Amino acid sequence: MSATATNPTTATKPSPQPLFSGLWIALVTPFKDGAVDHLALAALTTRLRAQGVAGFVACGSTGEAAALDKAEQLQVLETVLTAAQGLPVVMGVSGYHQGQVLEQVQALARYPAAGLLVSAPHYIRPSQEGLLHWFRTLADASAAPLLIYDIPYRTGATLSTETLLALAAHPRITAIKDCGGNPAKTQALIADGRLQVLTGEDAQIFHTLALGGAGAISASAHWQTPRFVELMELLRAGHLGEARRVWQALLPWIEVCFAEPNPAPLKAVLAHAGELCNELRAPMMGASEALNLRLQALASAGLSPR
Repeated sequence: MSATATNPTTATKPSPQPLFSGLWIALVTPFKDGAVDHLALAALTTRLRAQGVAGFVACGSTGEAAALDKAEQLQVLETVLTAAQGLPVVMGVSGYHQGQVLEQVQALARYPAAGLLVSAPHYIRPSQEGLLHWFRTLADASAAPLLIYDIPYRTGATLSTETLLALAAHPRITAIKDCGGNPAKTQALIADGRLQVLTGEDAQIFHTLALGGAGAISASAHWQTPRFVELMELLRAGHLGEARRVWQALLPWIEVCFAEPNPAPLKAVLAHAGELCNELRAPMMGASEALNLRLQALASAGLSPR
């Protein structure tokens, strides 16, 4: 069956409701003395909840999910669900053993997650037919909507436009976190309209929303959160001039946030603000001294985490 063929077990769905629109925070996972710091995670979620975000993503790549065991991942989800106090929470799901990932998806059915953020299987690099099978199988088993996490530079698997459009027909595949790095593919998905397109590349937030994207799943919006919310509101209202002003002010932070592997810069600035310990799990390393100086320069310029 080709990548464009329809799955007889699925039906064409109407245009998606705006469940996955606006600003979503890809949460860091705070650590303290090697363990997950649930108090810091709850406090961080509570602070962000009050600043106008649409929802949260737990256990994504920013949350160092690959360094968490399965029990820790569920504990993180529980903490975020409690602290979110009704704001929707999406849970990250990844792996390359389909049976084990399927068990994980089925186990998550007992949690009130708003959705599951699912990446392509990493390392094995399946064909487009294999990718169709992967996402359809997991979507069939999921109690919650699936968001496709298209991030080929982490997984090694590139989802073609045709494959994504075929997956868009599945009634439980409703959105995409777009880190694919292909503007033509992004535009095609927005034009198609069946998947809500949220950028996962913070440097593309302005561009994606101006094209008609639904929102963003952002790491850097832990910091200066109200400005990111304002940016999205301005773009949604069509006030491009004012939106450009806000965007230009945010760009230095976005640039420094990804100057070294995420989430090291982010944790450094949040630690400086006293929100968590500046601790990552190996092989992730903390921000370099040179980067810390750049972060301090931003702070001295009047840019605070809030």
